[in-house]
Amino acid sequence: QVQLVESGGGLVQAGGSLRLSCAAPGRSFSVYDMGWFRQAPGKEREFVASISWSGEATLYADSVKGRFIISRDNAKNTVYLQMNSLKPEDTAVYYCAGKRAGFATYGYWGQGTQVTVSS
Repeated sequence: QVQLVESGGGLVQAGGSLRLSCAAPGRSFSVYDMGWFRQAPGKEREFVASISWSGEATLYADSVKGRFIISRDNAKNTVYLQMNSLKPEDTAVYYCAGKRAGFATYGYWGQGTQVTVSS
């Protein structure tokens, strides 16, 4: 079992920045692809960004492309989501997720962290 712990959420004005972190304490997750998802009130959870186990491949939702950056530090068992030029529509609970490299489905999820962007 992989435990994922997110941090870094909060309240920010439109145009501001936040950096989310997701740690897997006590376990090396260098064999896991990692992703960030979000869920706004009344909406389904949606994909935001992903990064391969090596960090060489990244993927972004069109809605965040050019504004968000996903990265990882395998030595620290941590994945990050740098969010810039935030918009009110980015307001959501953000979830970190992990899956074994090569698997199709994310099997490990964090508890979520709230991001609120005021206009």
